[in-house]
Amino acid sequence: MAGFRSLARQVRDARCDLALRRYSLRKCLERFAPYGHRATWDHLCARHGIEPEDRAPDPARLVAALEELERARAVWLAYEESFADRRKREKHGGLRRPSSFDDWHRRTWGGHGVARCDTPSVHPTAPLDEVLRRLIEALGREPGESCPACGAREIEWRKNLAHEPWSGPVCLGCGIVVPRPVLTSDAVAAAKAVGRVAWASVA
Repeated sequence: MAGFRSLARQVRDARCDLALRRYSLRKCLERFAPYGHRATWDHLCARHGIEPEDRAPDPARLVAALEELERARAVWLAYEESFADRRKREKHGGLRRPSSFDDWHRRTWGGHGVARCDTPSVHPTAPLDEVLRRLIEALGREPGESCPACGAREIEWRKNLAHEPWSGPVCLGCGIVVPRPVLTSDAVAAAKAVGRVAWASVA
């Protein structure tokens, strides 16, 4: 099975036909897709002027989309390396039981679904690497009241999400499932109250 770097080389290879280069970019998203596969693809297409179903898109647009994905992946890999170093130090110091933060991180290892968007067509508009930097900065601070990706305070607790976690706070501004560790208990309670109102209006 080809890795991310091998697939990236195929995307750049002008000797390959455009359909293969597009396919290789889609396969890159099986290795790294911060918003989830479909939402990350939708994001890259929207930002780089690619028609999602176009089998022979402009190669310059494909490469630009790949470069954005690579910048985001570099940000995340650096974060994962620092996270792994921290856990080693904690284990050496006798702290072996992972926290709820570590439980969240376990589900996002490799960068798939770091800032998952439950609705693939609703996602942040900023570059992927910028969104990941904001998220990482938020994970290093005390919990807050707003979405780390876009700063919106309108957050709704939703049940029956498409992926694990199966329920959680969703930003109504940019669509990400907000990581629980970045929100205060008051913000989570407020999101659940908004969710109850939404469920009642549907019932």
